[in-house]
Amino acid sequence: MFRKGKSETCYVNAKAEQASDEIGNALEYYISHVDLFWTELIFLCIGSDRITGDCLGPLIGHQLNRTAKHPYTVYGTLDYPVHALNLKEVLKDIQYAHPQGLVIAIDASLGSSSHQGCVCVGKGAILPGAGVSKDLPAVGHVFITGIVNQTGVSPHLLLSSTRLSDVMQMADSISQGILQTGYVKDLTRKMIQSVSGAYLCTN
Repeated sequence: MFRKGKSETCYVNAKAEQASDEIGNALEYYISHVDLFWTELIFLCIGSDRITGDCLGPLIGHQLNRTAKHPYTVYGTLDYPVHALNLKEVLKDIQYAHPQGLVIAIDASLGSSSHQGCVCVGKGAILPGAGVSKDLPAVGHVFITGIVNQTGVSPHLLLSSTRLSDVMQMADSISQGILQTGYVKDLTRKMIQSVSGAYLCTN
C-alpha cells in the first residue's frame, strides 16, 4: 500500500503484480497535494521514438491517446514525440492553450542498479535529459519517471541497448495506473454527462 509522504518520491517495481494500482494511488496522492487551482490534466510524455530506452514517454502518450475522446490532453506520442529539439516550443504551447492545466511530466531515466525497473512518482518538476547532459527546462507539477537502465559512463549507449520488452511492460503499468486514478475517472464521468462538452479535452 502507498504510504509515502507528500515530499517523498514513491518507487514501484513495474513488474510487481499490483504495480498499476500502486502507481495510480501514488499519482492520485501527489495530485491532491499540488498547491494549484487547475481545471484540466495535461500529460507531457517526453522522449524519442528512435531510441529504445527513451521511448517510454511516447509509448505512454500513444496508449493514453488511443481513445477518440478522453478527459485530458496528451503531448508526446509515437507519431508526434516531444524531445530535446521541440520541448521549449511545446511548453510555450501548453502555457498558452492550458493556463490552468496541471502538468504531469512523464519520462524515462537512468538510475542505480537497485532501482532499475522501478517507476518513480512524486510532486514537483523534473529535468528532462539530465542523465545525458542535456540542458532543458524543468517541467511538470507532478512527475512519473521510469528507470529503464542503470547509470553508466555511456548513457546514450545504455538507452540504446535497453530491452524493448522491459520498456513496454513499464509503459503498460504506468498507463493502466493513470487511467484508474480517481481524477481521471471523475473527469471521464463529467465529460460523458456534459451536454455542452465543456469537459472534453482533445489534442
